[in-house]
Amino acid sequence: MVASLRRLYTASTAVLLMLSAFSPATALAAQTQDQSVHDISVELNKLEPVGKGCRAYVVVDNATDAAYSVLKLDIVLFRPDGVIDRRIALDLGPLRANKKDVKTFDLDASPCTGIGSILINDVLDCKADKQAVSDCLDKINVSSRASVALSK
Repeated sequence: MVASLRRLYTASTAVLLMLSAFSPATALAAQTQDQSVHDISVELNKLEPVGKGCRAYVVVDNATDAAYSVLKLDIVLFRPDGVIDRRIALDLGPLRANKKDVKTFDLDASPCTGIGSILINDVLDCKADKQAVSDCLDKINVSSRASVALSK
């Protein structure tokens, strides 16, 4: 009987240890670790036809304690066939610290149906708390809810 109880105790302890590995605290720690790698989330939320062009709605979440006065991106628009359509500079700034914002951009010469994907090619200028930041591209995480992919 003692041997049975000892095996039951050992098995119960193993199960508890396994369950603790999947606790909400562990998930939160993993999310926090991922967020520290990507401090700024840029989401292409939707594209909307406007006249002969297209309006892009971009959700930017600055999860840092730093306010970005400038976050200027080198953007490349690709047609649905994968051929480059055009290249533009897009400034997402200013971004307040620990704040999510929605930015809209009108792409006058590009109908929404003519956009196959969007690439953040590089960061042209990045200033947080009025000082240049050299690794801004690494701090950006991209996603898209639109039918058009956003990548970097």
